[in-house]
Amino acid sequence: MGKQTNIRLDEDIKAAAEERAKRRGLSLQGYVADLIEADVNQSRAAFMAGAAAFLAAYAEEFEAEIGEDRYPGLPDKPTRTAEPTKTAKPARTAPKDTA
Repeated sequence: MGKQTNIRLDEDIKAAAEERAKRRGLSLQGYVADLIEADVNQSRAAFMAGAAAFLAAYAEEFEAEIGEDRYPGLPDKPTRTAEPTKTAKPARTAPKDTA
């Protein structure tokens, strides 16, 4: 469930937004939510594309500086964790917040 947010609009802007929402078969709330979501997703996509281009442009420099060991201190191969024994007690969970 989403959080409620209040905004203030000039009367003319609100009327225009309501008309656009109506043409799209949306409530004003749905129209505004769609606009915000589209803007956020577009910004996120632009950032990720820029980051990928930056990494690609400097891949050789990163490789020369960092090398193959991208996670220093970690073992080369994953280690196996011990299998739980039959005498092990089940993990306790934190009490749920009832508020």
